[in-house]
Amino acid sequence: MMPLRFLYNILINITWFGLKVIALFNQKIRLFVQGRGKTLSLLKQHIAAEDKTIWMHVASLGEYEQGLPILERLRKSHPKHKLILSFFSPSGYEVKKDTSAADVAVYLPMDSNAKVKRFLTLVHPDMAIFVKYEVWPNYLHHLKKRKIPTLLVSAIFSERQIYFKPLGGFMRKSLGLFDHYFVQDKKSQHLLESIGHKNSTIGGDTRLDRVSEILKRDNQLDFMEEFKNTDLCMVAGSTWPEDEKILIDFINTTKEKIKFVIAPHEIKKEHIDKIISALHKKTCLYSKMNDQNLSEADVLIVDTIGLLTKIYSYADITYVGGGFATGLHNTMEPAVFGIPIIIGPKFKGFKEAEDLVAAGGIISVSDQKGFDLVMENLLADTSTIKKLGQINYNYINTNTGAANLIMEHISGIL
Repeated sequence: MMPLRFLYNILINITWFGLKVIALFNQKIRLFVQGRGKTLSLLKQHIAAEDKTIWMHVASLGEYEQGLPILERLRKSHPKHKLILSFFSPSGYEVKKDTSAADVAVYLPMDSNAKVKRFLTLVHPDMAIFVKYEVWPNYLHHLKKRKIPTLLVSAIFSERQIYFKPLGGFMRKSLGLFDHYFVQDKKSQHLLESIGHKNSTIGGDTRLDRVSEILKRDNQLDFMEEFKNTDLCMVAGSTWPEDEKILIDFINTTKEKIKFVIAPHEIKKEHIDKIISALHKKTCLYSKMNDQNLSEADVLIVDTIGLLTKIYSYADITYVGGGFATGLHNTMEPAVFGIPIIIGPKFKGFKEAEDLVAAGGIISVSDQKGFDLVMENLLADTSTIKKLGQINYNYINTNTGAANLIMEHISGIL
């Protein structure tokens, strides 16, 4: 029988060839392929043979946010090490490729034997840190072979994953190559123990450390001061068309005195134009707000990126998009400000959302009627707004500390 690792390498090489063909027709895959063509030259440019390095790998933007508190602490505690950050997805790399958190950010080369060896030889890390889900058999095999300490942090597991299935032996063996696991919850630890891995620590989610630091920043926005004034304000962040349909219907029909901010996930002009044309209330566009009287507008459409976190600080109620579409967006950023959150029905697998739906700080709705009812109840009793918001704030405040726990472990090795 052909060894599974050999078959895996064949599959990786076939996949890479297929991606190069698809890249001819697909912009995102083109970034995926062309970006990897620059990885080795970027590493040669920024890393010398005598440099001491620490390598962190993340899949995309969400995992970057989880890894960032560790990178920031590593920068302070190990200033003589260069920090290497790799991404799998263009949606993460293209946004954060110039981040100051690392000395160099690159696309992770495909997980083939030859590419892995070249990458590890150039990076020569004293430690490798993988965030959340990333399990690449060849990388882990060669890291173990080179005796490089390797951690998986902010990990979360479910019985649906291949590691816990009867036919998951190859990936289960690869998962076992980590030296230590920092998991988010007891369930994940128990699942690891069920397949023989007892070298884990329950540390929580490092994103909570990240979002807790948001409160220490200056979150003031002059345009939000003018727009909100003393009115109640609802901020809907990272919305998809399915979310916007429900939001717009309520905005158009409500008689309550409340301001609305919509920050769509998609900010292309044609999409923004559709939102504006569907609204019957006085609407202002962020990119044109200097030409309008913000205080008189009922709805503010944010057609830019990078401001949503600060905008959340002005909200009395928030709606986080994705729960009717491809997957829920970040609920922790509004939660840290002590604000009740409304989401769609698709939140399974998002631990913090599951926890806060159970606690009552996040309310999941499945249709227009449900959303309207929740909004009516909240607007009828502002004390409920404060009560639910406090649940969310307390959740963040009592679950921080994962990054410091991980750093204690790292300091014991390096």
